[in-house]
Parts: sequence; structure tokens; C-alpha cells
Amino acid sequence: MNYRKLVTTVEEIATEGGREVDPVARVAIVAAVIDNPWAGQGFVENLNPGIDSVASELGALLAPRVIEALGAPLEAYGKAAIVGLDGEIEHGSALIHTLKFGNHFRDAAKATTLLPAVEKRGPAGVQFDIPLKHFTDATIRSHHQSVEVKIADAPHAGEILIALAGATRGRPQERLAPLSTEQ
Repeated sequence: MNYRKLVTTVEEIATEGGREVDPVARVAIVAAVIDNPWAGQGFVENLNPGIDSVASELGALLAPRVIEALGAPLEAYGKAAIVGLDGEIEHGSALIHTLKFGNHFRDAAKATTLLPAVEKRGPAGVQFDIPLKHFTDATIRSHHQSVEVKIADAPHAGEILIALAGATRGRPQERLAPLSTEQ
């Protein structure tokens, strides 16, 4: 796997709605901009060789960096694949929708739920949102949130931007009743 760059962003929210957030809400995003393993090959029927050569190594690279950047226990997480204009959305999906990739993050976070995801194709600098959900119970509403990401020079046409995001808590000042109250 070749990557052009790694980007780590940490966001801290100290106030929301005019009130202090206690504890401070932290969100960390770690993104790798990699060569698209199927670039220039036309339509590739069998994506498995590319998945096998990239997905696990990519998950192993990104997952521990998110946990480290958070600096506190993870409670919510998500993933993204943004494919450059010369690729297919399926190329990004192939890399992130495999246990070879996702299990690195689940294991590092001691998580049990599937990672929510976004996939899209776009030019360098495309803006996207990574959805986040609770790491052990996807029905916990307080942790349904998203984080906005933009990397000015990525992905190039023959690249894929793969990102993982984690949060230390649910939305600041969340006040929704549990889902069970509506069932």
C-alpha cells in the first residue's frame, strides 16, 4: 500500500448552546490518501486482490492513530472512503466494507457494532461528513452524530481518501429520550 499523506485532526468542543460541555467532547479523524489499487485498469471484475493487498494494512495504520489522537476512551466511531474522479465508488467500498479493514478499529476500540460509513466520489477538496454511532450499541441516540471533513488537496483523480473517526462521547448537550421510549 502506498500513501501520499496522512492527516490527523482533533476537534474539542468546550461549549454548546451557551453552556459548558463537561467533559469536553473530543473527535479525532485520521485519514490516509492512498493510490487507488484499481486505477488505470478499466472495469475490474474481481476486486479481491486489491482488497487483500491494501485493506488490512490500511486498517492497521489508521485505527491506533485515532485511539491515540483521542487521548481518552472512544465511545463513538465511523469511517469514510472518498474516491478520486478516475475511480468507482465501489473501489472505496471494497476497502472499508471488509472485516480485514474494520476489525482493526473494532479491536482497538473494544467495539462490537458495525462502523457507520460514507462513500462518495469527488474531486480534491471535496467536503464530506463521517457518520458516528455508539461503539457497542448502535441504538444509543446520544452518539448519533457526524463530523465534517475536508482535505484541500485530496483525493487526486487516481487516489482514494480513507478516514476513520472516533469520539469520546455523544453529542454535546444531547437531550433526546432513549429510543426505547418510542417503541
